[in-house]
Amino acid sequence: MTVSSSPGTPRTVSGLARRTVLKAGALAGAAAGTSALAGRSTLASPVASAAEGVFRHGVASGDPMPDRVILWTRVTPSPEAVPGSGLGAPVVVSWEVALDPGFSQVVRSGSLVTDAGRDHTVKFDCTGLAPDRWYHYRFRALGQTSHTGRTRTAPADGALPATGRWRIGVVSCSNWEAGYFSGYRHLEARGDLDAIVELGDYIYEYGRGYYTGKFGAVRPHDPAHDIVTLADYRIRLAQYRTDPDLQSLHAHVPWICTWDDHELANDSWSDGAENHEPHQGPFSDRKAASSQAYFEWMPVRPESLRDGGHLYRRLRWGSLAEISMLDLRSYRTEGPDRFDGHAIDVTGTMTGAVQFDWLARGLSSSTARWNVIGNSVMITPVLLPPLEPRTTAALTELLGVPREGITYNPDQWDGYAGERRRLMEVIRTAGTRNTVFLTGDIHTSWANEVPFEPANYPGAGVGAIEFVTPSITSNNIDDMVGLPEGNALSQTAQGALTQVNRHVRWVDLDRHGFTVVEFTTDFAHADYWALVSREDPASGAYPIASWRVRHGTDQLEPAGPLP
Repeated sequence: MTVSSSPGTPRTVSGLARRTVLKAGALAGAAAGTSALAGRSTLASPVASAAEGVFRHGVASGDPMPDRVILWTRVTPSPEAVPGSGLGAPVVVSWEVALDPGFSQVVRSGSLVTDAGRDHTVKFDCTGLAPDRWYHYRFRALGQTSHTGRTRTAPADGALPATGRWRIGVVSCSNWEAGYFSGYRHLEARGDLDAIVELGDYIYEYGRGYYTGKFGAVRPHDPAHDIVTLADYRIRLAQYRTDPDLQSLHAHVPWICTWDDHELANDSWSDGAENHEPHQGPFSDRKAASSQAYFEWMPVRPESLRDGGHLYRRLRWGSLAEISMLDLRSYRTEGPDRFDGHAIDVTGTMTGAVQFDWLARGLSSSTARWNVIGNSVMITPVLLPPLEPRTTAALTELLGVPREGITYNPDQWDGYAGERRRLMEVIRTAGTRNTVFLTGDIHTSWANEVPFEPANYPGAGVGAIEFVTPSITSNNIDDMVGLPEGNALSQTAQGALTQVNRHVRWVDLDRHGFTVVEFTTDFAHADYWALVSREDPASGAYPIASWRVRHGTDQLEPAGPLP
């Protein structure tokens, strides 16, 4: 999502460029010695102090499959071996997976070696697990034992989950300086989630004071400057992993993640970014550094973009759901940089040809009840008021204005409208039903019906549903204009957006929080939650809206909150 300012100008709320306000409103080592054990744990070392111990950055899991899940940790073998330092000796790390939190029923164990070359991170695919089961895991190194993590596997292919549902937390856009990550705490406290789907902007690349909250930075970024080098990205990721709420949520449920732009640089594309300057060196070096750090620190199955590797991937939750996690930054062409309708309707690509074909084949051949797409930027077309679809259609015929209309955010799919049309045609031609996009990026909450033809809605039909989750902390409208939540300006903008864009069923432009989405055989249901205050580390949370779509209908309806 765009956050821009002139060179040298701090990106505070008051210093945001007009374009930003308009746009926001309108181990990589292999596992060794793995064994299947029956019996009690052999790890009996003291648990480390969270702040100063060997395992100070916590534990995590991700990308659950029926027989395996990614397990992650990071060790600090000596005082100087801090993240990004390149210092510290190699370390042997042991691990266990058990059916119970007391580790009396250990089912898998092993050891591996990590070193400074991978920033002392540990990441591996724990295989040989049973489907649809919860497990407990922990690590040992240098006489200390990590806190216990909790994770699970997916149901067997073709089977419904034992609970009859897939309930997930959906999050994006967590800016360290703008607020505390209380939303993660509320998701962890629920105890009813099968996974967290994280849609990007897990970290922000800006230096201190560049992009803060309404009342300034609540806590400073490390390092103090824009992150550019491999060491920089490692340090920043490590800092975020010291947040207690983020660390706890990682430890209690597996995550399914993708990146957006801020894991690298604002408004990035395949070979450039808005927030990259010549003095920062070749963009290709920065991109390689950011992706290496990401694959080291995040519990994702991919290891690298080198040698044909890619972040996009597909996971199944039995017969109930299939989720395709997209990478909408690594292969995209540079998009339009101004509000120019003609420039938006170009033949650019957001996915790249290979990823697009992979997605199209998956949607066309899916046998899952629900086809879910982890989508970092909004796919729903949004026109700028005061246009409405019939007027836009006339302008298309008379003046050549793109049929999607004059859009407000070319960094979204609106800037790649030709490719969006092709994707929607894939859905229509294949007869793919029950397609749900889960989206982040824009710091605000939306419930959308994605039309086949925006200028002919609802007559031409709806191809998908989109649930857009709010930011954990990153700025939205009230923060940018310095007004309270629910102010008249935001209310007016919300009304105008839904009046002109009738396929946008609901929008909230002010509140921070998260979304809980549940898939059953009958419904896809989204509960939107808001934080009382992102500036308060103990903030409460409350529900603000619930929407659902019935199996086979592609029509959103208001709903009550999930039990």
